[in-house]
Amino acid sequence: MTARPITPELIREVEAHATLLFSKAQIDAGLDKMTQKMREVLEKSNPILLTVMNGGLFVASEIGLRLNFPLQMDYIHATRYHGEVTGSSIHWKREPSLDLNGRVVVIVDDILDGGITLQAVKDYCHGHGASKTYTAVLMDKVNARLPEGLAHPDFVAIEEPENHYVYGFGLDYHDYLRNIPAIYCVAPQHMF
Repeated sequence: MTARPITPELIREVEAHATLLFSKAQIDAGLDKMTQKMREVLEKSNPILLTVMNGGLFVASEIGLRLNFPLQMDYIHATRYHGEVTGSSIHWKREPSLDLNGRVVVIVDDILDGGITLQAVKDYCHGHGASKTYTAVLMDKVNARLPEGLAHPDFVAIEEPENHYVYGFGLDYHDYLRNIPAIYCVAPQHMF
């Protein structure tokens, strides 16, 4: 439960007190390095890029534009956050429409923090016959892992060791601020 109603005025206040962590140029450089590694591994595998909505939308688009080989794109909607800043149980909102059986699947998400959602999506893909699964994330919060979560991503653009609560470039604050073209740290007074 939030301490204050989430209003456009509050969102502007959050932006005014936030700290820039990664600029668009830094994000682009990380995505360039990540997708180079992805090309080396995936170029001949006819993969499916499976976007975890909503956060993975921005990074999946950027990855897709950088990978110039045959691939398909689909999405799955699984969430633990329900518009809050802390996670709870996983809620499955939408399953992929492509058949995963026998396919290489690259699960694309905005962030790997606790790892619960990505591990659940990976298990889902294996349960639906994927021959191989990889994970690709914009940001790896390397010190936020939970014991039952995915241990590490296969492909990562940037690492964030401080475990700040962040928004921008797909990452949200109470379902807002995904559309900011950089990544910012939320000030402590707005952590609710």
